[in-house]
Amino acid sequence: MTARERETAAGRRAEGYTLVILAAFCWAGGGLLAKWLFSAAGPETAGWPFPPMGIEVDPLILSAARALVSFSVAFVYLSARRRHLLRVRVRDLLFLAAFGVFGLAMVHFAYFKAISLTGVATAILLEYLAPVIVLVFSVTLLGERLTLALPTAVFLSVSGCALMVGAFGAEGIVVPRDGLLWGLASAVFFATYSLMGKYAAGRFAPWTLLTYGLGAAAVFWMVVLGGPGEIIALLSDARTAVAVVVMSVVSTVIPFGAFLKALTLIEATQASVTSTMEPVIAGVVAWFTFGEHLTPLQLFGGLLVIAAVMLSQARTRVPAEMPVVETDPPDGLEDGS
Repeated sequence: MTARERETAAGRRAEGYTLVILAAFCWAGGGLLAKWLFSAAGPETAGWPFPPMGIEVDPLILSAARALVSFSVAFVYLSARRRHLLRVRVRDLLFLAAFGVFGLAMVHFAYFKAISLTGVATAILLEYLAPVIVLVFSVTLLGERLTLALPTAVFLSVSGCALMVGAFGAEGIVVPRDGLLWGLASAVFFATYSLMGKYAAGRFAPWTLLTYGLGAAAVFWMVVLGGPGEIIALLSDARTAVAVVVMSVVSTVIPFGAFLKALTLIEATQASVTSTMEPVIAGVVAWFTFGEHLTPLQLFGGLLVIAAVMLSQARTRVPAEMPVVETDPPDGLEDGS
């Protein structure tokens, strides 16, 4: 490999990691934004720098509305600026629908089920077992070479997440059977999103994959809810509609699009390990905004996740270039901006 090729490969890796970290920031920010929007005013929120909005909404209906609004935002953007990216072959529709349902909608569905049965901290911990699944499938099916650095990085990231959510605190975590199953399911679906996204990286532009996936996710949610009635009712309130639009852009369109673009630049395991920065970022920001102090063990967990991200980059093999998808000049997520 020439010096120029090494420089290009290093630039691609740096761009890939930057995009995943952007996704992690947005996912963490979306969660914190949701907490601010949907928390009620009271003694627990008295010390917040900005009074909470106190919007009342069912989490499942929120997920459905977010999918529909996110699809609308992405579709309008492509229709106006990238219309050719909406053209796909009929035979690709089945894969795109499967990606939307199993790679997008079911992640949120299983995650919210796990939260309802266990709690937020446990659900986050279980969902971020995904790097383990991604590692196994990437090595066995995608031809990713197994080195000591990679499983070590996965172990550190999972351990760091466990510390961040208090799994090893004085009270520990007790997980009921159903909650454990749904939490593990959320990890499987997040891994599915990563693996399907990597598989599709050279076949579709990230915007194409995201838009069709969100469309399938929106249809899935309307089937679950028995029609669009509850979504329409939710969005009929102007204040709630604005909140959903903001959340859709911040925690769905930007991060999922950035993550899909990253999968064209780095391997799926590296991306999934880096994504575990989300609870670390959320914990640190919540410390300053909501007064949720971190214990020494949680801080140590955050350091482990950061170490995992750095270690995951210690690879000797440069991933092969993905086939180039024809796009317009860069000005969107498909070009890493």
